[in-house]
Amino acid sequence: MNRFANALKKLGVHKGDRVVIYMPLTPEGIIAMLACARIGAIHSVVFAGMGTQALKGRILDSGAKVVVCADFGFRRGKSIALKPTVEEAVRDVHTVEHVIIHRRGSRPGDAPVQFDSEREHDFYDVQDGRAIHCPPEPMDAEDPLFILYTSGTTGKPKGVVHTTGGYLVGTTWLSRAFFQIGDNDIYWSTSDIGWVVGHSFIVYGPLSIGATIFAREGVPDFPSPDVTWELCERYGINVMFTAPTAVRMWMSHGAEAPARYDLSRLRLIACAGEPLNPEAHDWAQHHLVGQSHGMVVDNWWQTEVAGPVLGTLPSFDAKLGKVGKPLPGVDIAVVTATGAPVPDGEGGLLAIRRPLPYMLRTVWGDHARYLAYWSQIPGFYTAGDIAVRDADGYFAVLGRADDVMSVAGHRVGTADVESSLLRHPAVAESAVIGLPDELKGERIKAFVVVKAGVADTPSLLASLRDHVRQDLGPIATPSEIELRSSLPKTRSGKIVRRFLKAVELGQDPGDLSTLAD
Repeated sequence: MNRFANALKKLGVHKGDRVVIYMPLTPEGIIAMLACARIGAIHSVVFAGMGTQALKGRILDSGAKVVVCADFGFRRGKSIALKPTVEEAVRDVHTVEHVIIHRRGSRPGDAPVQFDSEREHDFYDVQDGRAIHCPPEPMDAEDPLFILYTSGTTGKPKGVVHTTGGYLVGTTWLSRAFFQIGDNDIYWSTSDIGWVVGHSFIVYGPLSIGATIFAREGVPDFPSPDVTWELCERYGINVMFTAPTAVRMWMSHGAEAPARYDLSRLRLIACAGEPLNPEAHDWAQHHLVGQSHGMVVDNWWQTEVAGPVLGTLPSFDAKLGKVGKPLPGVDIAVVTATGAPVPDGEGGLLAIRRPLPYMLRTVWGDHARYLAYWSQIPGFYTAGDIAVRDADGYFAVLGRADDVMSVAGHRVGTADVESSLLRHPAVAESAVIGLPDELKGERIKAFVVVKAGVADTPSLLASLRDHVRQDLGPIATPSEIELRSSLPKTRSGKIVRRFLKAVELGQDPGDLSTLAD
């Protein structure tokens, strides 16, 4: 890291300059992030899987001086070329002075990666092997640490800016207090450095407390459904952070896979990214951490809020279907569109009353967009999610505000209907949207992926409808169910319901740069 930090300085990178990192989850990718922090440069990691236009847009918006990339990445056993995407993205961007390429070596049959421009440098050749110390740049607490772009409903993603002091206060404290990571633990987050989870809880948080991180390039079910548990046994993983989507995927493979391995050291699994449905929570509790009498804990946060603000600490009683309580220092409420408090048990907008040290400070180049977070409901940070608080102070986050449907005057959360469908023995995944209806206001359409071996028959659709009707009542019963082979997701595993809705309504789905396929 010191050598690469000195290399960046030698190439003219100074405090405040922006460096775009387009790297797979590799040591070199993490080194590049930390080297930027060392010299006060502002890094912007772009997931190494986004296309040319998404990458180019982020380079232009950030005004990046340097791009750091790899020649290729691995996914499901295939090498995916990254250098051509970078070449195309920077072709006419003259503000990019240097492109640094980590050449991972060629696979049999591949042509060696060549440099095609004077701007291009080898990741290791640019380093001086003797330059083993780089003095850390003095930073003000409010100096930017990184920009991370998050998708929006408009065509332009938001460049969320996190600062040095407050961000590290939050991620360091939460790594110990919420994730319970100790100095001697081996900790694995199944996310990627391209997302905020990767920034906060692969790189900065765990490393700041001296934990050992385990990182793996690739997906958690390749080359086999057993691979995650094989690795947990082999390396003695103690704490894991993953997404509900991954849990449901493991659940669809059955309990036999984790039962074949020694998971006795895996004492805590944290889930975030979208609502953790009770069935997946209960399955993970029994089959993943049951050997160690450990805990599955839910938590809620956003790219804009770089660490958990709602969660179930291991010392709390877990309530299935509830994300948990406000964490220490968090003042959060469920309110109406005017900021009035909503009674317990009723849905409303999730809003934070007071800022936290680890919240965003601005949107890069568009401060007005940042102010909108605080002006939608004056005096509150509006998260854009719908939530319910119960009498015991536990919150359930139902989904994005535009994912809550109004059916015949009743508010129905997409997460409620999706969870009901997932309780049907034939269903592997589900997504639900609301569509305009002249009579009811909105009608419910469900998209369902069935488990392997389940036949597509009219009786199956009837069975699914009857299941939801008996589970949630007539109001929540889908008017239409479409069987699909897959659902549109971001690369971090979130289902993109607005894409499904836009297709149904013939509308522009907005920014899709984070879509997995």
